Amino acid sequence: MASFFSQRRTHVEIPRLRPRPSRQGSENVNRVALGELTPDLASFLGRAAYLQLTNFETAAGAVTTAPHTRGKNAMSRVAHQSLTKYEGLVAELTRTGHDPVATMEPFRRAIDQFHRDTRGADWYENLVTVFVTAGLLDDFFVRLAGGLPEDQTKRIAALLTPDAGSKFIIAELLEAIEANPRLASRLAMWGRRLVGDTLLIARSALAVPENTAPDEARLEPVFTELIAAHTRRMDALGLTA
Repeated sequence: MASFFSQRRTHVEIPRLRPRPSRQGSENVNRVALGELTPDLASFLGRAAYLQLTNFETAAGAVTTAPHTRGKNAMSRVAHQSLTKYEGLVAELTRTGHDPVATMEPFRRAIDQFHRDTRGADWYENLVTVFVTAGLLDDFFVRLAGGLPEDQTKRIAALLTPDAGSKFIIAELLEAIEANPRLASRLAMWGRRLVGDTLLIARSALAVPENTAPDEARLEPVFTELIAAHTRRMDALGLTA
């Protein structure tokens, strides 16, 4: 048991929001909508595209570690879907006159670190990584796109919404947990770690004015909705979010 925990990376806590104000005070809070914090189009597309590229890397890595042909086949489809999303976002960059490589480059270092931090120790952890990070980030960027022009919002939502891999991942993990119930606690712990890292990378995409700190009470609904969707995904696995 000691060797298992010694291999773990430094723990990252889920971003904590300030305590709720009193009911009377909360009535006066001007809650912010995610669309109000949408960055400029180039930054939005560049960051979202590079994240999809790392989603593709993670899913492709799961293909190589799959213990059976069924897993390789299914995860190859998941990887292809992430690549399709990436190519769609790159096409949007090109269509709007931006160089895709140059636009993604400012976000490479932070996202590459995120990719390293969320790499699982085995096949099952990598499945949870794909399930949690892609699900949260797709939800986040679809909501964040609400601050873009309406035609772009619709195109991006249509591009990011498809999710062909969840059914396989859920079925595979449920089967594994049934065969080895002790796996559930490890994967639940890994999922909690992932949501913290993923919310941090999502938070970095918000267009917060320089030299200002957004009121956490106003931002709370943004992350509450994302975490609620994440909790439903974990419930499908029978794991505690």
